[in-house]
Amino acid sequence: MISRRKVLTAGAAGAMAAAAKTGRAASFGNPDEPPQGAINATNPASTTDPGPQNQTLASQFPAAQSPPATDVGDLPQFWASFNNAPKRIQNGGWARQVTQADFAISETISGVNMRLTAGGIRELHWHLAAEWAYVTYGSCRVTVLDDHGRAYVSDVKEGDLWYFPSGFPHSLQGLGPDGCEFVICFDDGKATEFNTTLVTDWLAHTPPEILAENFGVPVEAFSKIPLHNRYIFQGPTPAALATVKKAMEKPGDFPPYPFTYSLASSAPVKKTKGGEVRVADSHNFNVSKTIAVGLVTIRPGALRELHWHPNADEWAYWIKGKAQVTAFETGPNAVTLNFSPGDIGYVKRNNGHYVKNIGDTDLQYIEVFRSSYYADISLSDWLTHSPPEMVAETLNIDQATIAKFPNNRPLVMPE
Repeated sequence: MISRRKVLTAGAAGAMAAAAKTGRAASFGNPDEPPQGAINATNPASTTDPGPQNQTLASQFPAAQSPPATDVGDLPQFWASFNNAPKRIQNGGWARQVTQADFAISETISGVNMRLTAGGIRELHWHLAAEWAYVTYGSCRVTVLDDHGRAYVSDVKEGDLWYFPSGFPHSLQGLGPDGCEFVICFDDGKATEFNTTLVTDWLAHTPPEILAENFGVPVEAFSKIPLHNRYIFQGPTPAALATVKKAMEKPGDFPPYPFTYSLASSAPVKKTKGGEVRVADSHNFNVSKTIAVGLVTIRPGALRELHWHPNADEWAYWIKGKAQVTAFETGPNAVTLNFSPGDIGYVKRNNGHYVKNIGDTDLQYIEVFRSSYYADISLSDWLTHSPPEMVAETLNIDQATIAKFPNNRPLVMPE
């Protein structure tokens, strides 16, 4: 006698076997059911987009228009760009920014892109947050005073950094022949460039007799001070660095560490056939206590390997080239996006990701972290330093193949 329960059990087992068979058949490059991706759309109309669209914008995001079949679920938007951020233009330069108000996922870092003409001045000011910057064009003069009254002045060029701790007053001025452009990161996603403490604002809102008493000069000395802040304004091309140093610095009284660092000319921490990575953090750029950075260069077709960062979220700025990035988190959720020069990316701490150069020129970007040190974990490094039989059983890959995985944290592939 065959019971109804046995029939149902057998039917369920058969369905499970069929599902398992289908899953196995679809698992290579397509782990999800129902199958995803254009490769699995047998009806050609499934991939068309006949409705209204901005083709210029859509063409910049091929991975969003046709995601890999391995993408699944959703993630908070981790793409933003300075390219569509409004500029505040003044005589002497301009600034634009992307903060958490514009880019919700960016909790730990806000970003500013600024241009100063030759002689253009970002007026004397300070911030509640620490300021870190990378020069992308030209050259700039930076000045800063530390909390012991020690002054520092330096000229920086493309590929150089500066870092000013929270509350340290400073100024910026473009040098000849064509000023500068740079990217600033504040160690607070809510920090805004347009709400800084400006010296002109403070003086204009302090009684003149107090100013006279404070500075030991007649009240009339302040009769012509600006009544409104200047923010960015045009000044003359600054004097030679040696002259300014002599006027600013007290003999023998210098900060213990420089506030600037040449990242682009530093030795790579890793160099492979696929590219190279340079790092600046508190170990080699001592003043930078809250921000660490990697400058990553990836050759055409190469890959910033599968990895994650255990100590901080990653804020990335794309300098040149074209990139494809997939971010992965538990769920599973995996989303693929494209990045171009001027774009910003943000990957949460411990979320796995890779960066692929999909262009025909070098890809370069900076990855910035609110941390005193740079850290990442390589997937291949982890797997090759785990018990081989365990990895083989987990991944259903033979140990001989696993033994060929890179085991030295290559950072950029191929080695």
